[in-house]
Amino acid sequence: MPKFLIKGNYTAEGLQGLRKDKASGREKAVATACAALGGKLETFYYALGDDDLFVTVDLPSHVEVASICVAVGASGMFRTCSVPLLTVAEMDKALSEGTNYRPPGG
Repeated sequence: MPKFLIKGNYTAEGLQGLRKDKASGREKAVATACAALGGKLETFYYALGDDDLFVTVDLPSHVEVASICVAVGASGMFRTCSVPLLTVAEMDKALSEGTNYRPPGG
């Protein structure tokens, strides 16, 4: 199943909700959302820096990731950015496939 990194930031209102739900409550909510879409939550980390949260999920496709990100963003309490992740084997396969690409001026 494809793996995705979802990172993002709480709004002020979202931080108020986090205080109420606690971190464990938010983790459970994300796990439930992933399970409802046929996937699973793999990791859930809070961070200090440019982003508040890093989550890795296994979901059937980019469509389900978009569904979660749209629902979260529509709440107005969190802004997301999703990144598709590749395994080492997938990257090796990509590196072994020939492409017909010509660089600019080449």
